[in-house]
Amino acid sequence: MTAIAIRNFRPGDEPALRAVFHASVHWLACKNYTAEQLAAWAPLHHDAAQWAQRMQANQPFIAQAQGRGAIAGFADLQASGTIDMFFVAPAFAGQGVARALMAHVHAQAAQRGITALQAHVSLTAEPFFAAQGFVVEQRQEVVRTGVVLRNARMAKVLGSRDSS
Repeated sequence: MTAIAIRNFRPGDEPALRAVFHASVHWLACKNYTAEQLAAWAPLHHDAAQWAQRMQANQPFIAQAQGRGAIAGFADLQASGTIDMFFVAPAFAGQGVARALMAHVHAQAAQRGITALQAHVSLTAEPFFAAQGFVVEQRQEVVRTGVVLRNARMAKVLGSRDSS
């Protein structure tokens, strides 16, 4: 298990977050999606300014590997309780990064008075979210550049004793 520190987003993180996003989609989600679907979801070429704008708007939490400085993953929490993005770098998969990020999301939700969380979750991430107490509300098909990707809208109601 890698020692992880969670910090807030800082301007300049955008390229590293894009690299984590792209690698996570192409290396971890490849079990559940075709090459065409992966390319539609996380194309190699992208609009860097648009990505930077999305990161600045989302203000993600950054999981950083202590001692290595590498960004191990990132996640966000919107005021509505929506988790828009939740990705772990393949080199850190299975090392507690996702659990640390989810614990941070829950702690932030409690601080902000958010009573429920929701996310559009990939088939790959669905078992992790289910293990964290999320339930599938609806199976979905989303279209990215003409390609259909399946995912699930999942949600979790937070109780007064819920911190993880």
